Amino acid sequence: MNMRNGFPRGRAAIVGASTYGIGLCPGVSAVDMAARAALLALADAGISLAEVDAVYTSAPYEALGGMELAEYLGLTPKVTDCNRTGGSAFEVYVQQAALALEAGLIDCALIAYGSNPASNPPPGVGMTRQSPWEALYKPLAPLSSYALAASRHMHLYDTTREQLAEVAVAARQWAQLNPEAAVRDPLSVEDVLKARMVSDPLTVRDCCLFNDGAAAVVMVRADRARDCARAPVHVLGAAHAVTHREISSMPDLTVTGAAISGPQAFAQAGVGPADMDVVMLYDAFTITPILFLEDLGFCPKGEGGRFVSNGHVAPGGGLALNTNGGGLSCVHPGMYGLFLLVEATRQLRGECGERQVENARLALAHGNGGVLSSEATVVLGTPETL
Repeated sequence: MNMRNGFPRGRAAIVGASTYGIGLCPGVSAVDMAARAALLALADAGISLAEVDAVYTSAPYEALGGMELAEYLGLTPKVTDCNRTGGSAFEVYVQQAALALEAGLIDCALIAYGSNPASNPPPGVGMTRQSPWEALYKPLAPLSSYALAASRHMHLYDTTREQLAEVAVAARQWAQLNPEAAVRDPLSVEDVLKARMVSDPLTVRDCCLFNDGAAAVVMVRADRARDCARAPVHVLGAAHAVTHREISSMPDLTVTGAAISGPQAFAQAGVGPADMDVVMLYDAFTITPILFLEDLGFCPKGEGGRFVSNGHVAPGGGLALNTNGGGLSCVHPGMYGLFLLVEATRQLRGECGERQVENARLALAHGNGGVLSSEATVVLGTPETL
């Protein structure tokens, strides 16, 4: 068994990936969206639905979503999960599926998600309770929590609103190269700064989209992956960390659990930040990629704002960041983590057209859940990286 730092490096692979219904998907239920994405991913892999024996999902408003999707697809899985770590859940699922495959508990894992809050607005009751400690202040959840982190980073490190805006502008420039992206019209730093302020210092253009979308990936063991329809994308490392629940309990507003999960995943993979060809970071708000770039080791703490400036993370820049347009310009239907994995997979398979990163061999997908609460990092590589 090829274990490295407790993880079976490269012994599981993503062999199918898909998206469905990005933008608006009226008249289709969330579970149906997830199922349609699942069938597309299975077809992409050349694997039949009957071969799936593990189902991982995070239904938007159904606590029993794992059973719901399995029933909908007519499956009797050996393993099912519907965890509630928010947008990072899907990177966590990759870690869990890789371990279950290595242990021989399962042979084929399906990770799927669908949500349509734009065309089918969610019910009045949210997924989580209000914090008894924070509700008195009437925060905009989760926006105000991220605004606190942004304000603290600006205070400590002289990060500017213009630097935050650079994240949104770079994402939009990538989105303009992606026919699937929901929003592709031009965006400038000035546009971001002049947009409606929602929770200081974040304007509406510092915030992710609120649209529909579904995605799915299929995972099998590496020996099986060689016989699938597409070139396998191997899971080289995967780690997860939870640091708090409420933003008021976050130990340091400028240091996330990515500082824990990132080094673990890189150590498992035997590579580092400088080796990454494609970097997919959860960008629900413009502050989050800045924090994650620092915590994952792409730049020193406090330098994130300067790192993303001057087009460094835009097309043609020094780092290919969020090449699909991210949650800021491509898709964000409530939880975005699975779309990170799909884009990373497509880049490593060379399928991304105008936005394709040349000779991409290694990619990172980093998911975020809650209010900077749950961080999960996955390192992926082509067969030549084994």
